[in-house]
Formats: sequence, C-alpha cells, structure tokens
Amino acid sequence: MRFGLVHRVMTNALAALGVIALVASGQFNRYVSWAILIGLGLALLVRESWQRHPAFRYVDTGALLLVIAVQGIRIVFTDASVLDVLVEFAAALQIIRLATRKGAAHDQQVIVLALLHLIAGTVLGGGLGYGLCFLGVLIVAPGALVLSHLRREVEGNYRQGARDRTGLPVDVPRILRSRRVVGRSFLAVTCLLSIPIFAFTALLFVIFPRVGLSLLLLNRGHTGRMIGFSGKVDLGAVGVLRSDPKLAMRVEIPGLPDPPPARLTMHLRGTALDAYDGRTWSQSESFKRPAETDAGLVSIERFPDPAADPVMRIDLEPIDPPVIFLPPSATGLRFKHRGQLGIDTSTVAHRGPEGELRYHPVDDRGLVYDVFLSRKRAPTFQRLAPTERRRYLALPEDLPPRIVELAEAWTHGLERPVEMARAIEARLRAEYRYDLASPSGKSPQPLDHFLFESKRGHCEFYSTAMAILLRAVDVPARNVTGFIGGTYNRFGRFYAVRQGDAHSWVEVYIDGEGWLTFDPTPPADAAPKSELVGVWAYLRDFIEATSQRWDRHVVGYDLNQQVSLFQTLTSRYRRSSAGGEPALPRQQLLAVAAVALAAGGGLLYWRFRRGRRARDDGGAEAGRSPSAILATALYESLEAAMLAQGIPRPPSTPPLRHAETLELAAHPLAHEILTLTQVYLRARFGGETLTEEDSRDFERRVKALRSADLRALSSAEVGVHASP
Repeated sequence: MRFGLVHRVMTNALAALGVIALVASGQFNRYVSWAILIGLGLALLVRESWQRHPAFRYVDTGALLLVIAVQGIRIVFTDASVLDVLVEFAAALQIIRLATRKGAAHDQQVIVLALLHLIAGTVLGGGLGYGLCFLGVLIVAPGALVLSHLRREVEGNYRQGARDRTGLPVDVPRILRSRRVVGRSFLAVTCLLSIPIFAFTALLFVIFPRVGLSLLLLNRGHTGRMIGFSGKVDLGAVGVLRSDPKLAMRVEIPGLPDPPPARLTMHLRGTALDAYDGRTWSQSESFKRPAETDAGLVSIERFPDPAADPVMRIDLEPIDPPVIFLPPSATGLRFKHRGQLGIDTSTVAHRGPEGELRYHPVDDRGLVYDVFLSRKRAPTFQRLAPTERRRYLALPEDLPPRIVELAEAWTHGLERPVEMARAIEARLRAEYRYDLASPSGKSPQPLDHFLFESKRGHCEFYSTAMAILLRAVDVPARNVTGFIGGTYNRFGRFYAVRQGDAHSWVEVYIDGEGWLTFDPTPPADAAPKSELVGVWAYLRDFIEATSQRWDRHVVGYDLNQQVSLFQTLTSRYRRSSAGGEPALPRQQLLAVAAVALAAGGGLLYWRFRRGRRARDDGGAEAGRSPSAILATALYESLEAAMLAQGIPRPPSTPPLRHAETLELAAHPLAHEILTLTQVYLRARFGGETLTEEDSRDFERRVKALRSADLRALSSAEVGVHASP
C-alpha cells in the first residue's frame, strides 16, 4: 500500500465524517445539506496534481472571501440565524481546504477542522447518525494523525536539505509512492488504538456529571412544522401528510397481547377546533394558562392514580407548535425530567382551548412523557357547561340548506344523540371514497361539493361532514386533529407513529358520558400506512429501534440514569462482598468468558499464522543453494553501488532489464553492471557455483564501481572492464 495514497484516503475519510456529522445534526435545511454534501464530493474528487497547478494558487483565498461575503450578506439582510451561518461557514471552510490543500500542513488543518466539526455535531445534534460518525472517527483518526505527522516530517526534512543514508537528497515523491512505509500491520495497530480510546471516552461519559444543553445557549426551537396541529386548519390544505414517512413519536403501550397487533389505532389527540366558517376550522377562544400539577403529575380533568392506572409512554419528536398528544381515555400525565446540573430545565405544561395541552421546549430533543389511562376507559373530557354548548352547535351562515336536509334524512327516526352519531358515521364510511386529491377543496363550498358532487376526499372532509351534520340535528360536535395510530416495531417493542399517520376525526358530546371519539373515515384508509414486511421494513424497524436506544441511553443520559447506574453497581458489589449472589448474573459471566475466549483464540491463531509464515519464509530461504544466497547478497551490494552513482534500479524493473537499459543509454558503467548482473543471474537461477575467489572478485569490481569517477570515465571514454 502506497504511503501517500493511504494517507490521503484516511484524511479524506476523517474530513467526510466530520462534515457528515454536521449535516446529520439536522441544523441545515434540505437544500443547504445537499449543497454541502455535493461540495464535499467534488472537493474529494480534485486530484493532487490539479491542486499543485499554478491556476490553483489563489483559489482558496478567493473562495474563502466569497463565502465570508455571502454569509455576511445573509446575516445583515436576511433573518438567517447566526448559529446556522457559523456552522455553514465551518463546513464550507473544510470543503475549500480539501479542494486546495498542498501538503502535510494543509492536511493537518483538514484533520483539526474535522475534529472541530465532530465537537460541533455533539452540541447541535447527537443523534444516531452522529454516533456512527463518531465511531468512524475513532477508527480513522489515529492512523490519519500518525501518517500526517510522518508526512510533515518528510516534507520538513526535504525543505531543510536533509539527505538519506546514501548521501542523496530526500526524495519526497518517491517516499509517498513507497509501499514499505505503510503495511497491514500498521493499519491494524492504528485502528485497534480506537478500542482503548473508546473505552476511555465511555468511562468519562459514564462518570462525568451531566450538564444541560441549555447552558450552551445554542439550541433553538425546531423549525420543522407538522401541518394540522395549529389553531387553524384549511379544509382544502390537509391530506398530503399521509405520504410522509418521517417518525413523529414512539409509543409504548401496556398490556399488549402476544403477539401484539402489527398496526394499532390509538387516536392520539393533539388539537380540537370548534369554529367552522364554511371552509376553515379554527378555535373561537385563545388563552394559555399553566396546567394543574401535583408531585410531578399533570391533571387533565382530574388527577390520575399512579398506583393503579395503566401507563402509556410517548417519546415525541420535536414538533412546532409543541403540542402534547393524548389518547381518548387519558386521566393525566407525567413528564420525564432530565436530571441535569446547572439551569433548572423542568418541563412545564400549559392548557389551551378545547382541552389542548402544550409544553415549553427546553431544547431540540422533543419530549418524553407518561400518560395515565383510565381503567374503565372513560373519556378524557367529560364536562360541557350549558353556556358553552352553543359554540358546538354553530353552523356557517351560508351553509346550503340541503346539508341540513341530508342530516335530518340520515338520522330520521333516531332520538338518542349517540345513535345519530353512529348512523352518520356509518353512512360516510359506506357511501364515500377516500381520496387525497379531492377536487372539492377548490370549490367555494367544499363541504357541499364533497357530500353531493365528488363524494370523495381525505379525512378532513369526512370529519367536517360528520361534525356539521351532527350540529344540524342539534348534537354538539367538534373537529379533532392528531395521529391515528402506529406500526409495531419488532425490535424496539413500540409503535412507530409517523407524520404520514396524521389524521382528523370527531369528538361528540353525549350527555352523561362526555366527549366520545368517532371516526367517519373508512377504517382501511384511516389506518397507519407503513409497510410491515420486506427488507426495507426490517431495516427501518432496526434503525428506528437503535435510534431510540441511542436517544434514551446516550443522548438522554442524565443525572438520574447516572445515579441509578452507580446504585446498581454498588448494590451488586455489596451483595457479592456479603457472600450473596454474584455481582454479575451467570449469563453475563458466561458472555464475558465467551468474549475473552474468543479474543484469546484470535490472538493464538494470529501468532500461529505469523509463526507459520516465518517458517515458510525460512524454509524458502533454506531451500536455496549456498551460491544462490551468496549471489543475492552480492547483488545487493551492486545495487548500493548503483544507487551511489545515481543510477538506482526501480523496484518494478528486473535486474537484467535495468542493466540492458543502461547499455542502450551508453552509460559509462553499463558494461560492467551488465557483466556482474549476468554473474548474479547464473548463480541465482542458473545453478552455477560461486567460489570464494569469484565472491572476492565480485566484491572488488563492485568497490571499483562505487569509487569510479563518471566524469573522468566519460571524457577518457574508458570503462571498468572485468575479466570473463
């Protein structure tokens, strides 16, 4: 393996991992991320010969000034975040340096920038993508640092006029092309250095006190908005979310059957809307007040019973607005507080209109909370004041009369509100077709067009139709947006709810029971759409489960987990010291023993292979005749003499071809070199025997070659002629 090539590959890998760690943090928007990745790829494709071209002399300075000017304009004339601009500049600086580097000094700058990018990625993201980049850096960095130092020393010696042991100036290109500097053992040792580095880093991570990210004052609100959970929803603008596979939350549900259902409908409520003007749903009220709390529990309409109520855990990704999603039978919730030193980062819940709950984002890591469920499956919201009833019966002023007539026809002969709701729900499910691209959204009266013309639409049309039809027959109803449910993850044992599972349904108030959930959208169209089988589904589940564990045990590693870990280790040590159960369970002891045996077996096998190779080499050496061994040693002295005369034999050129090339070039020493080479070949491969006298004669002639004055030989047209 060539020294220069290996050094360049490892440096490129380190730089790429640093830039990818920045991109994986999610700090950039999609277009900037693609621009950075494309620029990185183009910079890695620039050849070293191009970088030394005179035209590249001022490219780095010009590109740097251009980037500074562009980023400065963005800060002054746009609303771009200063943090975004600085991080983008750091990535652009690495791309410029990769494309214009001209030696070991620039390569060391590339390595320093890569390590700084990795540190920045820790603060900005820290997700699973960053974790993979971190492991890659641990493996590549030791080799890249060592090779960069070696190349810096070589180039420094060349600039200082150093010479090698033969007296010739240091040939940097030749050293970079050499295959003797870097071998497999070097790469193996440098890569294995990542193991103690990783162990030391993990030890620091476990024992060092946790400090909240809020101390860095760098995080800001998440910019990705999931449409449909704000206080205003246009009837013709929702539905496209059904094709978005991005993960929105992970839900862990107690008491699942074995095996658990592949898909589960949960109706996770986010926002409710009470006012409809004929096209748009909105909230007629606007207020925000702190939710009632007691000993860490948040009350919804009553406080839960933590000792008896089942618990559902929800791991919510960052969302804007920061809505808290609840199932239909929630009694209360409890936030998972991150135990951190420094600023108090406790999550605070706020109550809004229509029973909506929101939280104040502490950082960009979303929210983890436990939801307590009613044991009797009682609805979450059970009260409706008589003075508020009118709001849920209001109809648009320009509502076509035939909509009211349709509601009366569908509920004819029914007296109980719950029967009316079930009848309307059944008619909508049976007689209408689900369609994300419904033409009714462009109509001046979208609901009328949906009910009587197109008879096809997405969930917003179905929920709007049911709510308005119920209001037309004097049954209070409101529109609700949230997530319909999720798909079971076989590795993480949770339900993955995606943005494509966003949905809309109806809450109907029934006297004596409360607000009950009804979903008029056909069940087959309202169900989660994620794939269940296939290679992609398995790979997706594995990545999402790994990401959850990474977020929970690495990114979310806090003071509580730290204290719990130390308490567990301390209790096991005490039980072991007291003569009780062993500090480690038997299965763990067997696993440790198996790993130790595997490592020991691998080491023994490596020693065996190494010894066998040495024996094979020794056997090959022993199989050669004494004359062949002597001829090899004599020819090595001839090569040293040729090197001293400035005519070394390249490693890829055979001895005879090198001598014949010198003969064709009419070199003054060519004839003598050709004669001695033929002596070597006859003894090495022809089976001829070299006597002691032949050996002394060969050495004398080589000494004469080394001390020959080429200028005198050339002017006098004499050569060193040996006797046959």
